[in-house]
Amino acid sequence: MLIRYFAAARAAAGTDAETLEVPDDRPCTRRDVEVLLARAHPEPPPGQPPLAQVLARSSFLLDGVACPDPGTPVPSGAVLDVLPPFSGG
Repeated sequence: MLIRYFAAARAAAGTDAETLEVPDDRPCTRRDVEVLLARAHPEPPPGQPPLAQVLARSSFLLDGVACPDPGTPVPSGAVLDVLPPFSGG
């Protein structure tokens, strides 16, 4: 699946996008993806918060649709956007 990071999530991950290989033997939920991403990026770039901390307060889009439920299944070919809180109005 393709993971796209925005704003603070991009800074914490150190990249704007990455491909995540997920196991095919069982359904993967959005929460499972968050755990895999946090494990893949345990150390943030200097001056940035850990990715796990950013993920905990982020919103997600699954194939362009809001995905508020961490239990939502995420297909292996999906695009998951990580949107941390933005400042401003």
